[in-house]
Amino acid sequence: MEYTVQHLGKLAGISTRTLRYYDEIELLMPARINSSGYRIYGQDEVDRLQQILFYRELGIPLEQIKEIITSPSFDGTRALKDHREQLLDKRKQLDILIANVEHTIASKEGRITMSNDQKFEGFKQKLIEDNEKQYGKEIREKYGDEQVNKSNQKLKNMTQEQHDEVTRLAEEVTETLAEAFKLGDPASTLAQKAADLHKQWLMFYWSEYSKEAHAGLAQMYVDDERFKAYYDVKQPGTAEFLRDAIHIYTGGH
Repeated sequence: MEYTVQHLGKLAGISTRTLRYYDEIELLMPARINSSGYRIYGQDEVDRLQQILFYRELGIPLEQIKEIITSPSFDGTRALKDHREQLLDKRKQLDILIANVEHTIASKEGRITMSNDQKFEGFKQKLIEDNEKQYGKEIREKYGDEQVNKSNQKLKNMTQEQHDEVTRLAEEVTETLAEAFKLGDPASTLAQKAADLHKQWLMFYWSEYSKEAHAGLAQMYVDDERFKAYYDVKQPGTAEFLRDAIHIYTGGH
């Protein structure tokens, strides 16, 4: 079966403007243009649009989606299975938050007693699962399952006061690092303060500290593009600067 832009947009629940934009960026082009100048989409394009919308639902940028589905190694069936697993994970996370909301309602109505720590269990669990999904494989390979499990348990046991403090520390690390970066010297007093604040922040998650592990983590900030993009978002080179500052702080260089 074939579809015009209007018909395909109605079928998929998206605007014709979106489909035209996908054509412009060569993400989803029509199978052909008919004699009247209308874009015509076939079954292959319908299947591809479904994949695109799955990836969009998972929050993946269009540019990255294009790289994925145009890769010679792209396997549509494998991608669907991956989508299924990711959606199941997402449902699990939502179920946890829904249960947390229901318990809070019950607490407000006086049917149960809910501690302040319990009020944030759902958010903590979601954070752990998000971290596992995004960085779990690399972190577990680097530090081992036992260390990562201990770290996750420490996060689960974190009180609201500790959560507030670790949030404050994270902001102070970012602010101090930005100021130190302007000086350009990772050995400066300000850069070393950023490294020390980073250690304090880590200790809210790590069960124990070692200089070698701290230095190794700093190197991963540079080697892993996801970490690097996080630190370099405002100023390129920040990840390398933090790595150098931490290596000096830990005595690595």
